[in-house]
Amino acid sequence: METKKDKERIAHIRQKLGNDLFYIDDEDEPTDECVHFYFLTLHAGQEVICDCVLYTLRLHHESEMHEEAEARAAEKFAQYMKSKEADAASNEEEMGMLMAEILLELEEEEAVKVQEHLELDPDNPVGLGMDAGLHVPAITNEVITRFINDYRAGTLKLDTALYTFQISTDFE
Repeated sequence: METKKDKERIAHIRQKLGNDLFYIDDEDEPTDECVHFYFLTLHAGQEVICDCVLYTLRLHHESEMHEEAEARAAEKFAQYMKSKEADAASNEEEMGMLMAEILLELEEEEAVKVQEHLELDPDNPVGLGMDAGLHVPAITNEVITRFINDYRAGTLKLDTALYTFQISTDFE
């Protein structure tokens, strides 16, 4: 059920939008690979603010690679530390080298694969939270516009193929 506060937020976003389809949140400093923006749409029959973070699959892959490497490194490093005493600076250097080694292993094995996705969060305090990864080289105004139009029309089609990227090379 829409509350007075929801209506005020929608009016505020509508004012920021003006004649535009979406409003970019400058606080999060948009990049070529990740943009945080707001737009209005219907959800469950009511107008809602969509609080959306849209990013490239390459960026998502890099994030997943680092997360996996951190988990593996923490496990290996804990075992390593049990067998050796060292100072904090040495530990940090060792951990960095271990992370780099694990990242290279993950990259060679193509162990981390990602696919296009859209996660919705109806409990987002602003309205409807959206987290989406797309297989595009950059998040441009055209990509955002197509995403919003397809989402609103119910025609958003996500690629189910699994992708892997090389961290050390640029998106091709």
